[in-house]
Amino acid sequence: MTTPTTSKRGLSRRSLMTGAGTTALGVLGGVTGARALGAPAATPATAAPPSEAQAQETATTTPPTGFATFSWLGTSGWRIRTPTTTVLLDPYLTRFDTGLAKGAFDATTRLRVDAAALDRALGAPGTADGAVDSILVTHTHWDHFSDVPHLARTRGAMVFTTLTGYHLARAMGVPQGQLAVVRGGEEMHLGDLVLRVVPSLHSRTASGALLFPGVHTQAPRRPRTIADLPEGDTLSYLLRSPRGRSVLLLGGSDYDDQALRGLRVDTVALPVPSTDTTADFAGRLLRALEQPRQVVLVHWDDFESPLTNPPRAGEETRRRMDDLTARIRRIAPRTEVVVPRYGVPLDLL
Repeated sequence: MTTPTTSKRGLSRRSLMTGAGTTALGVLGGVTGARALGAPAATPATAAPPSEAQAQETATTTPPTGFATFSWLGTSGWRIRTPTTTVLLDPYLTRFDTGLAKGAFDATTRLRVDAAALDRALGAPGTADGAVDSILVTHTHWDHFSDVPHLARTRGAMVFTTLTGYHLARAMGVPQGQLAVVRGGEEMHLGDLVLRVVPSLHSRTASGALLFPGVHTQAPRRPRTIADLPEGDTLSYLLRSPRGRSVLLLGGSDYDDQALRGLRVDTVALPVPSTDTTADFAGRLLRALEQPRQVVLVHWDDFESPLTNPPRAGEETRRRMDDLTARIRRIAPRTEVVVPRYGVPLDLL
């Protein structure tokens, strides 16, 4: 989530978004099918883990194997399903109105959770389709975090988040035993996936500011409004399959390129910036990741509209997505640019 900028027409939805895009489906590869949100995923066969040397070699030479399906949940959100494990990243499905679409952003908007919308998109608690093992949080702005405490409480999922996210989740009723604080550099097993936590950065406005900056070092009073959920530092997450293929999931449209070097990433999910504050945004990313096979554009949709296809985006949003796509193709002609649709699974691992 970026900070709002002012104009003669006031605050706009676009000024707070961290992405640009188009309503047209532009997937150039890796789609496994057109399963809607909430429908069960196919269960691919489990692969035997390779040696470390084999994993590094095959990571950039083998195509996806169907080991995991990645379904976009809108904004920067994902549901990742493997033969044994379901992981969510930044699941924001309630999508309540903060005045963005009207150009009248209200920082005092009350937080709310639409449990029915969550169940429609993810399956009901207590069902096989609705099971969630882990939730990864990139940062704690409302459009990334506000549904997380409810999902953790009702699904029993383990939440990996910053120290700020830990204290906010505790204030919102999540048991301590379901919370894991991460900082970047950790590498651990999540079922049949390997997770690496990568330090990252949040996007900034044209003036260099952040929306709702701040951290919590102890539990605050229970958050009531969107302004009660500060950024709280930003992380990204790299997921690796047993065969060594990897997907890097970013939640904000900035990054620490020094932290990305040497990761050997096949695919990166990239929120598109809503300003030009970050210098050489596409170039530094592509050089740090050594021109990954795919870039999947996220956080370009109107995240206050219903979660129905095609995703909605304004003219300025489409222009920014098109400009970024053109830059990526110019710098890295072999890199595919993927524009996802809600709930349509991508075969990335």
